[in-house]
Amino acid sequence: MSAIHISQLSFLTAHAPYDRMETGHQIWLLERLRLAYYPKGTVILEPAQGKSTRFLIIKQGMVQGERHSEDAVMELHEGESFPVGALLAARAVSATYRATTDVFCFELDVADFHSLLGLSMVFKDFCTRRIAALFDQSNQAMQAKFSQAASEQQSMSTTLADVIRRTPVTCPPDTSIQIALTTMRDAQVGSMIVVDTSNKPLGIFTLNDLLGRVVLPCIATDQPISAVMSHSPTTLPPDALAYEAAMVMARKGFRHVLVCDNGGVLLGILSERDLFSLQRVGLRQISGALRKAENIDVLVGLSKDIRTLTHNMMAQGVAPEQLTLFISTLNDLLSARLIELECNAAGLCDTPIYEGLCWLVMGSGGRLEQTLNTDQDNALIFTVPEGMTVDEVRGKLLPVALRINHAMARCGFSLCKGNIMASNPQWCLSMDEWRAVFSKWVDRGSPESLLHSSIFFDFRALAGQTKLAEQLRNWLAQLTRGNQRFLHQMAANAIRNRPPLGLVRDFVLNETDRIDLKFNGLTPFVDAARIMSLATGVTSTSTVQRLRQSAVVAHIPAAEIEGWINAFLFIQMLRLRHHYEVSKNTNTTVQELDNLLDPEQLNELDRRILKEAFRQARKAQAKLALDYQL
Repeated sequence: MSAIHISQLSFLTAHAPYDRMETGHQIWLLERLRLAYYPKGTVILEPAQGKSTRFLIIKQGMVQGERHSEDAVMELHEGESFPVGALLAARAVSATYRATTDVFCFELDVADFHSLLGLSMVFKDFCTRRIAALFDQSNQAMQAKFSQAASEQQSMSTTLADVIRRTPVTCPPDTSIQIALTTMRDAQVGSMIVVDTSNKPLGIFTLNDLLGRVVLPCIATDQPISAVMSHSPTTLPPDALAYEAAMVMARKGFRHVLVCDNGGVLLGILSERDLFSLQRVGLRQISGALRKAENIDVLVGLSKDIRTLTHNMMAQGVAPEQLTLFISTLNDLLSARLIELECNAAGLCDTPIYEGLCWLVMGSGGRLEQTLNTDQDNALIFTVPEGMTVDEVRGKLLPVALRINHAMARCGFSLCKGNIMASNPQWCLSMDEWRAVFSKWVDRGSPESLLHSSIFFDFRALAGQTKLAEQLRNWLAQLTRGNQRFLHQMAANAIRNRPPLGLVRDFVLNETDRIDLKFNGLTPFVDAARIMSLATGVTSTSTVQRLRQSAVVAHIPAAEIEGWINAFLFIQMLRLRHHYEVSKNTNTTVQELDNLLDPEQLNELDRRILKEAFRQARKAQAKLALDYQL
């Protein structure tokens, strides 16, 4: 290989995706590349040139891609390539690519580009999945950095079909308890699944049931197992993921989940021990302790365990969507137990008021997207018992809500600086009052109303009568769907928060020379997802689910939505990693964690993906601008 080729190979292997291609494919590419020079200000590609004929890799300099139909500028640097989309679709570019400095590019003819797609799966994956492929590479690097043990752990994304290790032990419902126990002993299992003649589960009996349902009640062991089994056991399909089973166990306190096919036929049983990666970090142990906590001091200690668990999961390489769901679920369990303890201490649990009460959570908690750094955004919705007035109920609830808010602060959930908490009389309302408030916000569209809508419309039930939240959610979906004036105002407000891409350098930094990953990075996607869900009547609150479900109704291409989702999840991963590293290496408390990232601390790959993620945010905002003619 010539000295020139060695130099070019060294350049390629310093940038994704070429660094992961097979050596033979790298050499094949090098033999077909040619070097081109473009002086500053030169138009390299533009729509008027017609169908794209070459693939370019920037060797030196900076290129800007300008779209005339929107206020968007793409800034491309060393190692980045273009125009992938135009080449794949055999069309002209949709932007004008201009050299903003003197630029050297490696160029590949379109025919060779398509040949390389067929040769290298790495290159094809990069071109067709773009940010997802880069995201995968970055996530793998993060795993390797944080923990060598990650390779020994079972992935949270493993399907249940791959987790099942043994054939379940079953018996018919008329089997005696004695025979069932003998069978369990001989098979060395801790559970017996009771099935019908079609092998569909009717119930489950475990060794934990033996004491409470047989020994202590003095049930004769010649009785049928159906008399002491747990009926209608929880089931999941074989293509469900391990983390979904873990969530069921954590939420409901179960030790087992059954795996059944679409016809309800039993395929296997999954125990907590099967999820050994979860066993190591103690998910079920923490969730069980949260349910049994006897006072606030115990919950304060468990809140620290949740943070330790989060750190361990980061080291295992748990994906950001799953990790924030785990954090939010455990925070839910903690908060629900705290609410129960305080209501009981106040003597509220035995009153009619408690029977018609629902604690709402908004913001990142409402979206199930909490990280280590989260404050309180909560409210109360209640029904009015016969013989009482709205104000009388509110007067009973506010002191209890204040105790709950301060107890939650002790557990690491900062008090809301804007006082959006259930202890504020403004946010402790009856169903009719909430409907009146929401209607006023939608009708007025004032800056304050739009701000409140962006917070409160992410609500979901945390504890109490969940049907109240469901009724309010369904009512709100009908109120906003098709309300073009309100949606137009929400969209106009949302696109004012522009992703921090610079015209002169990679990123626009704030006064601290940092990027606010939450406000400038995640919020554009959160806002777009909220508006899309309100427009389409989707009732999910999670950003990812809102995007996917709204896209189906609005007929947005799946590939486009997945690009937004991958970008959102990458920024969320950076935020989680930032919290992890700061809390791991300093004495910073949870309340002191921030979302401010210095991009200079990122490696080349992550800087590149972050730029692409911000471009995806601009695309989401451009879609809002187009839909609402902004």
